[in-house]
Amino acid sequence: MANPRARIALQMWSLHDQAGQDLLGVLGRVAELGFAGVETYDLYGHAAKAVRTRLDDLGLELCSSHAPFSAGTVVLDQYAELGAGTLVWSLEPAEFTTLDGILRGAERINEAVARAAAYGMRVGYHNHFAEFRNSFGGRSAYQVLLDELDPAVVLELDVYWAQAGGVDPAELAAALGDRLEYLHLKDGPAKGMSDYLVPYGEGVVDIDAVVRANPSVRWNLVEVDRSHHEIYGLLRACHEYLAVDR
Repeated sequence: MANPRARIALQMWSLHDQAGQDLLGVLGRVAELGFAGVETYDLYGHAAKAVRTRLDDLGLELCSSHAPFSAGTVVLDQYAELGAGTLVWSLEPAEFTTLDGILRGAERINEAVARAAAYGMRVGYHNHFAEFRNSFGGRSAYQVLLDELDPAVVLELDVYWAQAGGVDPAELAAALGDRLEYLHLKDGPAKGMSDYLVPYGEGVVDIDAVVRANPSVRWNLVEVDRSHHEIYGLLRACHEYLAVDR
């Protein structure tokens, strides 16, 4: 059985090209597919208030937004107007090649926590695969980072990149405890950034195991970076897969 607490949202990067042409129309398509919410990636030139109004009209919840850790007041003002409660971003792969790089990255994230808190917003961390390919003193780069982060930082586990990094994403999800609130779910060969993604159950990621692994997860986020499948059909299939109680 999937975690009954988690709702299903779409990471809007999945429709990046389409949203760049007609974000408000694309949001309508997302609602028609049955998603309960979205995680924004960009506003594509739209005013935050207009996007917020569109989300409200469609009954879509803004579960989180991707925004850089170094965001200044202009960005924070924009996302406050959008109504974002959690801002999520990543460090760069090169930052995980040295211990000093990780420590400096953690400092930048922690500074972002203080800036976001002044706006009533939280900060979340989203991984790729570099976090799991290096280790320092017997700890993965990811664990080193987590140990340095402000406890207020919530976690968004991209299960696909964790698997590409050589770890079992279900085991990792379970080990992250109540800091883990978001899962990015995708399936495919889990080899690298140029992978083409497939419907859930057709790749190497055990989606069923990972969505059952941690009851603290609040949102299961569908994300498609690239695929040979027609995008709206693939998103519909992913949503339907998660909606079925297995």
